[in-house]
Amino acid sequence: MVVDASEVARRLAPRLAARAGEYDRAGAFPVEDFAELRDAGLFGLMVPGRLGGVGAGFAEYVAVAYELARGNGATALVFNMHASVTGALSAVTEELAEALGVPDAALAARDKLLADAAAGSWYAVAMSERGAGSRLSQLSTVYEAVDGGYHLKGAKSFCSGAGHADAYLVAARSAADPAVVSQFLVPATLEGLHVEPTWDSLGMRATSSHDLHLDVTVGRDTLLGGVEGLALVVAQLMPHWMVASYAAVYVGVARAAVDAAVEHVTARGLAGLPAIRSRIGRAEASVAAARLVVAEAARRVDEAPGDPETNRWVWRAKLLAGTTAAEVAASMLEAAGTSATRRGHPLERLYRDARCGSLHPPTSDVCADWLGVAALGGDPDREGSAPRW
Repeated sequence: MVVDASEVARRLAPRLAARAGEYDRAGAFPVEDFAELRDAGLFGLMVPGRLGGVGAGFAEYVAVAYELARGNGATALVFNMHASVTGALSAVTEELAEALGVPDAALAARDKLLADAAAGSWYAVAMSERGAGSRLSQLSTVYEAVDGGYHLKGAKSFCSGAGHADAYLVAARSAADPAVVSQFLVPATLEGLHVEPTWDSLGMRATSSHDLHLDVTVGRDTLLGGVEGLALVVAQLMPHWMVASYAAVYVGVARAAVDAAVEHVTARGLAGLPAIRSRIGRAEASVAAARLVVAEAARRVDEAPGDPETNRWVWRAKLLAGTTAAEVAASMLEAAGTSATRRGHPLERLYRDARCGSLHPPTSDVCADWLGVAALGGDPDREGSAPRW
């Protein structure tokens, strides 16, 4: 049993960092990293103790994600997807289940999925689509009821861990009523599930975020919650998993960029230059500030999930994490000089990974718009330039 998950992650980080460059160069999934995460029991981080897991809250997840990202941001990002599935499932209390109309059979199926995670299974998220992004209301993947279950058909993009996960959380719209969006946990072994190797990106290259094609029939027990139409409801009730769970990853990447710059300039005898010292000083302060905002958001999520002020901190965390990572990594690369731009240098990889933070949905522009609407007294979940989900 994991006693201190963040300490476990801290011990793993140097080993993840040692392998990060090669996985990035090859654009290959970090298989060894995930074997170590499994062996360390971290797949059960968000699983209740009664089901064999750690029973962590959101704040403890944030601490773990930050440490893992200091080792390899790509590994931490894929782990985030698994944690968001198990974390959301674990957060459905008896009271919430009753309010949502979740049947006992669905809760039993949920407990089995969580127990499997604690035993070493891990789950990927297949939500985003080309042309729709992560907006649930715009999805083209559809499902329809058939004898004994449901038939799902469609294609997903940016599916981190595609081809390696044990199951995929698939969001789809009802063919009978397109306004109804549901989620299914689809086993990776099903016939009709195909991974198309499309991922060759600027940053986060080792996430293996390939396209996933589905033409599968699943059992009724794969419908999360046992009730159709819960996906949009859960997105509103638990925005921290849809919005801020990435934040800790990108703050960890920013911290790794500062550490790499310090090592680089020290080794080259450049640490005495005032311009370099000031860049590192500003970067260190920016990372510390962003980390505090993420920690405050996480604390509020654990204490008052769904509260309007909690949600505002959640969106602040994602905005500041993305912009801070990009700005810090760029400044650290400039402080280190041209030699750090060569392929294979840690700062070159961290610069590319950090740049993805503002682009990761919700993008920094979307986050800023949400916060602006809220500051002006509007309803940020319903007003703005585009549907949030």
